[in-house]
Amino acid sequence: MLVRWSDQESVTMWTPAATNQAGDIRLSRGSKIVACVQNRQEIVVFTDTSVYSFQYVGTPAVWGSNIVGDNISIMSQNAAILAAGTTYWMGVDKFYKYSGTVSTLRCDLREYIYSNINQNQSQQIFAGTVEGFNEIWWFYCSQNSTTIDSYVVYNYQDDIWYYGSMGRTAWIDSTALRYPVSANYNNTLVYQEYGLNDNTNGVDLAMDSYIQSSEFDLQFGNRFAFVNRILPDVTFRQSTATSPQVTMTLIPMQNSGSGYNSPQATGGSNIATVTRTATAPIEQFTGQVFIRLRGRQLIFQIEGNQLGLQWQLGTPRIEVKPDGKRGNT
Repeated sequence: MLVRWSDQESVTMWTPAATNQAGDIRLSRGSKIVACVQNRQEIVVFTDTSVYSFQYVGTPAVWGSNIVGDNISIMSQNAAILAAGTTYWMGVDKFYKYSGTVSTLRCDLREYIYSNINQNQSQQIFAGTVEGFNEIWWFYCSQNSTTIDSYVVYNYQDDIWYYGSMGRTAWIDSTALRYPVSANYNNTLVYQEYGLNDNTNGVDLAMDSYIQSSEFDLQFGNRFAFVNRILPDVTFRQSTATSPQVTMTLIPMQNSGSGYNSPQATGGSNIATVTRTATAPIEQFTGQVFIRLRGRQLIFQIEGNQLGLQWQLGTPRIEVKPDGKRGNT
């Protein structure tokens, strides 16, 4: 619990004296120091129960410390990181941020993430940033793994969360390089956010890209609704594939908790393909697709898996009609 510092502009003078600025402070809250992060005009120090702010105050004290958060946890020595002037970190049961005061981050994935972490391997957890997309990544070992295989991402500009599976052992943002660089379990350094294919092993492989929504109501969820058309609003700009395409899927449910309908769409289809048809003078793609399904709730999914595929989803529109209050698919 002892924080020490050397004399100014010296890495060898650690003994406090009237002629130097070496010194130390013993912290009072917690049983051990876990991590520290250098912020703009302070150093944030984490113990296993508290958060301290260290600020330079000049002689004779040199550094002053203040408790900014108590009864606070942190997963590991690398679970905290600075992004856009704010310190973010992963606690043992929630996420936090510090920007003058400590507060809890709203997290839509909290239950999913913490029920899937191998707590015995918590010291492997580390954080990284992708400044270009306003993201903070935390890498962790899933429940049945002893190596890092999963991640959760927080977009601090849009205040949204997303997650996935990927094995990484180190990460550095694009501060000195054009792209973030990570390390994997094959002892390979990998450019992140570069190119359209997976070239980790030196061979281009298609990447499976997809987004799936949570459940959303049709007609306020109090009656069945019939869906027969989607206006996709997808672009494929900068794709190098000859005929880039994605698959849109609408998964119907009778109600929350009922599970997916089986079969999902009776007498019709709940899957449609959207393909680029022209690139000049303005990119053109499939303008509308026809499907047939009914339910009270839907899950929307879009996915693609092609070499050279890049797609961007805009604001798709779904044509919905009332279809009664009761019934079976």
